[in-house]
Amino acid sequence: MKYSAQEEYGLRCLLQIARLTPGDSMTIPQISEVEGLSQTHVAKLLMILRKEGFIKATRGQLGGYTLARPANEITVGSVLAALGGKLYDEEFCGRHTGQNHICTHAVDCSIRSLWQVVQKAVDEVVERITIENLLQAKETTAPPRPNVTLFDTPRRLTSAS
Repeated sequence: MKYSAQEEYGLRCLLQIARLTPGDSMTIPQISEVEGLSQTHVAKLLMILRKEGFIKATRGQLGGYTLARPANEITVGSVLAALGGKLYDEEFCGRHTGQNHICTHAVDCSIRSLWQVVQKAVDEVVERITIENLLQAKETTAPPRPNVTLFDTPRRLTSAS
């Protein structure tokens, strides 16, 4: 299971814009250089982010891209969904039918319930993490730890020999 390059690069471009001090903006060539991506690719990603309301563009010599709303109001989940969708969605089964027109497991599918549980767990995590959290994590070098007990690992008990 993995996210696409579009989701990774789009999130990285958004973070570059989010790092700006208030009143500053960033251009496509600047983002392209910092992220090591082609200007065409950055332009495509920024178009998606702008259409989805995460960033806004200002034209002119002093123009560029800025956040459309505060970083603490933008969740990673909403950005990932805008850039590529979910790992599992309702159309998933229709795209994995094999050689048939309908999945042979359309009525009784054990795997579908697995993907639904995985998607729910992923959603719970990425919807709690904001762009601001990611910026703070960069500053402290420790990733934000969402309040999710599902992934907490139990402490190992050591035996006294």
